[in-house]
Amino acid sequence: MDSSNLPGFDTAHFEGRLEKPITRKTFWVFMAALAVLALFYVGKIFTLQIIQGEKLTARSEKNSFKKERITPLRGAIYDRNGVALAWNGEKKRSYAGIVGLSHLLGYTSLPSAEELKNISEITPDEYVGKDGVEKNYDAELRGVTGIRLMERDSQNNFISESVQTEPQNGKNITLTIDSELQSHLYKLVEATVKERNFEGGAAVIMDANNGEVLAMVSAPEYDSQILSDGGPAESINDFLNDKRKPFINRAISGLYAPGSTVKPFMALAALNEGIISPEKEIYSSGSISVPNPFFPDKKTVFKDWKAHGAVDMRKAIAVSSDVYFYAVGGGYEDVVGLGINKIKEYAQKFGFGSKTGIELAGEQEGVVPSQEIKVKNNPDDPTWRVGDTYISSIGQGYFLATPLEVAVYTAAIANGGFLLKPSIIKKDSLESPIKSRVEASESYFEIAREGMRMAVTEGTAQGLSYPDLKIAAKTGTAEVGGNKKYVHSWLIGFYPYENPKYAFAIVLEKGPAGNTTGSPYVMKQFFDWL
Repeated sequence: MDSSNLPGFDTAHFEGRLEKPITRKTFWVFMAALAVLALFYVGKIFTLQIIQGEKLTARSEKNSFKKERITPLRGAIYDRNGVALAWNGEKKRSYAGIVGLSHLLGYTSLPSAEELKNISEITPDEYVGKDGVEKNYDAELRGVTGIRLMERDSQNNFISESVQTEPQNGKNITLTIDSELQSHLYKLVEATVKERNFEGGAAVIMDANNGEVLAMVSAPEYDSQILSDGGPAESINDFLNDKRKPFINRAISGLYAPGSTVKPFMALAALNEGIISPEKEIYSSGSISVPNPFFPDKKTVFKDWKAHGAVDMRKAIAVSSDVYFYAVGGGYEDVVGLGINKIKEYAQKFGFGSKTGIELAGEQEGVVPSQEIKVKNNPDDPTWRVGDTYISSIGQGYFLATPLEVAVYTAAIANGGFLLKPSIIKKDSLESPIKSRVEASESYFEIAREGMRMAVTEGTAQGLSYPDLKIAAKTGTAEVGGNKKYVHSWLIGFYPYENPKYAFAIVLEKGPAGNTTGSPYVMKQFFDWL
């Protein structure tokens, strides 16, 4: 009996209904299903928590927090008078647009693969210095990158941010360069190069007592702003395809035969070694002749650039007598001569053949003539002969130097033998700029300086004669190539004569041999402006 045949039961609420118990088989099937489900969830939890726990935790944190680099402001570059030369614009590096500064300042650009490998602090989208001060002082200018933590929700919506590491902005750098001086000197060099068909030119003006470089120009140059901006592409291609090689900083990387600019140190070396007295005269008829080792019945003739007559040491410097310095260097008649080993020794004492240590990448070291150099460069005829010494004595043959090397040497003549380390960076330290000293009597330096002063008053540099500024100078002309169609035009000097403060060196590269306008013309215009 149940609710169907018994009255009084509410069937809507299942009153009076008899429930049958489940069978044992059904119960165990149900329990087995529960067990399988439980095992599945336990296994899943074990996998997520234990096996993949760390990985998923890290992924979760990355999804929630993202590290971003905070790029610091790049330091600015100023000249010695506080004129801004390079700084950060709104979106790019900006340059003052003053001509003549590109090789010194350099430019910035995205890093190369090699730079990314070698500089751990940068990323592919961060600009780095590529040349000049921008490159050599990139770490200081770039500063230290900061880190910012960005929190976002699962929908990538911004929640909050916090700075984990504060960025350190790059340091500002002040140069020893006078940008007005630099720009004017560059314009004069560039104009003369173009007008007189030289391939290029370089000039250096430095403090003869502390080594600070006030101007260091190289023409032609590139444009720092165009290279940092990455265009226009046409302009960049013009730079790359220019046969005059505007990317070379000729002041530190150009190697040139120094020509007659070596004669002041040759004179000092001869005095210091007791080779000759300053008053002894040597007669220049326009050439000297020595036996020819290949043809004994003929003589080899070494020409002077003109016949000077009898000249003593001071006048020989002033008029640039080659015959006088042939004798002083290689010997002639009753003059023994220094010989190539002594010439090499004194050249090295004055800094030739070594890098100056300027704070710029790409500096080349010059070449000092020697037996070893000839063997290396001319293995078919390695024998060193007196003619090689003669040619070396007037700064040609195997002699090569950068304009900066020559400027440092000129400063040493001016300051009494102190070889300085040149600098383009203003420093607060009291570190001495003196690298070494040429040990010689001050009177010998004075004789060399007197000869250079005579070059201005009555010799080859008379264009630099001013009533209110006494300049001492030495011209130089170095033949280029075997056909003698081209020359490098040199001028070195210092001023004021009585108390030298500044030394200079300038070279105009590979101009026509018959050209009478060169480096002296540039410096004449410069001193007219000064």
